[in-house]
Amino acid sequence: MREPTYLILTALAAGPRYGYAIIQDVAGLSQGSTSLLPGTLYTALDRLAAEGLVELDREERVDGRLRRYYRLTPDGVAALATETARMRRFTTAAETRLRTLRPRTA
Repeated sequence: MREPTYLILTALAAGPRYGYAIIQDVAGLSQGSTSLLPGTLYTALDRLAAEGLVELDREERVDGRLRRYYRLTPDGVAALATETARMRRFTTAAETRLRTLRPRTA
């Protein structure tokens, strides 16, 4: 799973979000290292919806503009949990190997 996809699913794990809120949440989660443009986000949301990982929660009119809220599906929750566990295994392996590289103090 690519990082932007993982971060979008993570943002939606906090509850239904609309586009701009997802963009802001992804930026915060990544501490600014990942910034999504609206076109990129909506392409990803369309793909994730086609894969059954997210779905439309509701639509609202705000200041005359349509705001679409998305939420995780049960399959989306499972995909996020699986990817999180996979990344945790990699992180644990890397931390174990890094400990062997640290200089020992007397």
